[in-house]
Amino acid sequence: MTIVDTHQHLWGKFPCSWCAGIPVLNRSFGLEDYQAAAHGAGIARTVFVEADVDEPHALDEARWVQELSQAHPALGGIVAAGRPERAGFRAHLEALARLPALRGVRRILHTQPDALSQTPLFAENLRLLPDFGFSFDLCVLARQLPLAHALVAACPRVSFILDHCGVPDVKGRAFEPWRAWITRLAALPNLSCKISGLVVYADPAGWTVADLRPWVEHVVASFGWGRLMWGSDWPVCTQASSLQRWLAAARELAAGATEAERAAFFCGNAERVYRL
Repeated sequence: MTIVDTHQHLWGKFPCSWCAGIPVLNRSFGLEDYQAAAHGAGIARTVFVEADVDEPHALDEARWVQELSQAHPALGGIVAAGRPERAGFRAHLEALARLPALRGVRRILHTQPDALSQTPLFAENLRLLPDFGFSFDLCVLARQLPLAHALVAACPRVSFILDHCGVPDVKGRAFEPWRAWITRLAALPNLSCKISGLVVYADPAGWTVADLRPWVEHVVASFGWGRLMWGSDWPVCTQASSLQRWLAAARELAAGATEAERAAFFCGNAERVYRL
């Protein structure tokens, strides 16, 4: 089965200060490292997602990955960093629009004050995205899901993607209120969801597929296979799992789906949502 990895990072060319306190991640992760990690897994294409590089380098990061994609066509799309809370956001989008592989924008919210995404300007700027053919990746904590709901509801023409199933506390088994908010979010038709990152939120030393299953079953019940995508979250996933082990777990979790549903989850939905 053809697989699209919808959440791949690369870093090392530009500073990522957030890695300084995480020794396993505080090094360079280049395309050759990803290719080695994914060798033989059947991953045909990837979507690069911005790595929260230090802010002065955000546009440089997108341009660097654009150059990589020209030499490596399997790197099929780019989700670049952006700052919708700022008045100059349109100019940033115009610069990104010059990059043929650009498909979307992300603003890391789970490390920011809750108020950042709730200003009128933030939503107003997000409403510019359809003019450029861009989507928006939502990266929020489980407790911030109400903020995500407000944004998605306020921007009905924007295609949103919820990263990492909304960052649930898998290890602590904190199903509520995560479960209720996932149900509410899935009722918004302009939102898709990535099954990614879950192994990092489980017990990194001893997670099992059974630990992940209740969370995956709920997002499947809420979104349906037609609005779900798989992502490795490599190399962040290496804190708890190799890429290959996480992919094997995802295959096991999707084993009860039909062949068409699995094809949509691992490939077709990504091609549609990210216009690959």
